[in-house]
Parts: sequence; C-alpha cells; structure tokens
Amino acid sequence: MNTKKLLVVIAVIAGFASIGMAVYYWITPADMLPVYIPGYAAARMTPHVKHGIAALVVGLGLLIYAWFASGKKK
Repeated sequence: MNTKKLLVVIAVIAGFASIGMAVYYWITPADMLPVYIPGYAAARMTPHVKHGIAALVVGLGLLIYAWFASGKKK
C-alpha cells in the first residue's frame, strides 16, 4: 500500500471517529465524561455543545480531505 492510500485510510478512520466523538459529546453530560477526555467537568451537568461542533468540523474536514485525496489525477 502506498503512502497516499494509507493517508486516505487513516483520514477516513479518524474522520468517522471524530464524528462519533461529536455525537458522544452531545449526548453525554460533562460530569459523566471519562476524566481523560477533554471537556470533563465534575460540576457541569450539561453536554459540551461547542466541543461536539468542533469534533464534527474536524471529522468532516478529514472526510473531505480523504475524498479529494482519493480522486483521480488529471
């Protein structure tokens, strides 16, 4: 497998993982997040909407990169 294909595969996996993390941020209150995940706050009972939006943007950016990188060269 060449380097370009490997980068596309990694970008797709990381993109879907990031989108999954966005959903996790939206449905889980901040005090229920594991301590090792950014955004944990023991006193906060609401979900981290901004963290979820950021994770969604990163995930979509990675998937867009993978889409364009996997296209055919002219």
